[in-house]
Amino acid sequence: MTNWLPDISSGIGPVYIRVADSIENAITHGVLPPGTKLPPQRNLAYDIGVTIGTVSRAYALVHERGLVAGEVGRGTYVLDRVNSKQIEPVDPITQALAGTRGLETPNGKIRFDTTAAPDIGQGEIIGRLFADISRDHQAEISSYSRSFPVNWFHAGQVWLARNGWQPAIETVVPTLGAHAAAIAVISAVTSPGDKIVFENLTYTQVSRATRLLGRRSILVDSDEHGIIPDDFERLCQQQHPRLAFLMPTAHNPTLTTMPEERRRAIAAIARRHSVWLIEDDLYGAMTEDPNPLMASIAPERTFLVSGLSKSVTAGVRGGWVACPPHFAQRIKVTHKMTTGGLPFILAETCARLVLEGHALALRRKAFEEIRAREQLAREALSGFEFVSHPHVPFLWLKLPEPWLSGTFKNAAITEGVLIDDEDEFKAGRSDKVYHRVRVAFSSPQRREDIAAGFMTLRRLLENGSAGYDSHI
Repeated sequence: MTNWLPDISSGIGPVYIRVADSIENAITHGVLPPGTKLPPQRNLAYDIGVTIGTVSRAYALVHERGLVAGEVGRGTYVLDRVNSKQIEPVDPITQALAGTRGLETPNGKIRFDTTAAPDIGQGEIIGRLFADISRDHQAEISSYSRSFPVNWFHAGQVWLARNGWQPAIETVVPTLGAHAAAIAVISAVTSPGDKIVFENLTYTQVSRATRLLGRRSILVDSDEHGIIPDDFERLCQQQHPRLAFLMPTAHNPTLTTMPEERRRAIAAIARRHSVWLIEDDLYGAMTEDPNPLMASIAPERTFLVSGLSKSVTAGVRGGWVACPPHFAQRIKVTHKMTTGGLPFILAETCARLVLEGHALALRRKAFEEIRAREQLAREALSGFEFVSHPHVPFLWLKLPEPWLSGTFKNAAITEGVLIDDEDEFKAGRSDKVYHRVRVAFSSPQRREDIAAGFMTLRRLLENGSAGYDSHI
């Protein structure tokens, strides 16, 4: 084992990238020759004055670059550059936008890092719809979508309705999924430099995209009931945000559901300070939560977004947004500008899935499958603390001592299981540490693989001493 230490006083980007760059530089110049064992993450973190999570991410990055290899219980070793896999270096901006997931998904791993709808036979139904649409609309599918049939809007009206509330059809806009809907709203109602409120933990694909659009993210504190009204009020008074992104029901990744009283408090604060709201109900519609939608409490400022990806099918990119009055046309145009337009065959397929009853039937089948998989999790992870819901395809797992989120994620990768650490869901720099990981279980096709993945995670959880080993 070497006594070498990285130089992090120079370079650009986050500390973990500077550590990784220093390791690569030392390997390139022979300071760390092939076969050299890198210091254990715990030791290196102490020696250079950073967290073990920072070192864990740096080791993971040099592993992705093909410079080192690691084995549980043995440590991390420098590879022979002649025989190692050569990977194109990733610039810091690209790495930051990608989050903590690898830019390319490793092969042969159990994927517990995606929440797309489980495979329940929807391919056959979608195939028949494609054939029918291709036969009935040959001209439309060979050109751009210049006019939208009314059934596209009607489908959104049906799919977004919940708890006795239904949007007016003239407020609905069909989109390429819930993500595209949220980005269209942000682009339409904010300007470069505007501030957007996100919870500390959130769906960061949206928060990262807002930075690409030149908007600024600010963080609001949350508790077991969701966004804390007093902190939201403070942000509104001091920083004057233009918009807030919310997941009031089945929050991703914490599964928190905001009670009605707090929803009304958040709506009142947004109303006082003229803040727009995006309500992401993608998972909320799966929980049968009886609380009123924010869109029903504050319809004059809430954009409700949802789609088919989590409970019906992710591949057809189907979604809708219900807008405050008089905003639908602006969102429709902005969505076209930010996505290039809505393909006829996809939009028509989504509309038929909903209006012909296929979507609802598939969602019920998805619930049955998710419920069975969640029960497997309960059996395999019995005795460990986690939050789950029988209709939602992920759980939020609390790690026992001495595990850290990033270290556990890397250990799981080494053992053949892909999960998400807590950093994947952080909308910005924060000193909050949760010591949790998100485990999603909708992607594997076979329940046997899911059960095996859960048992792998259990073995790691029980092997607490491995939390300080040099996992990749």
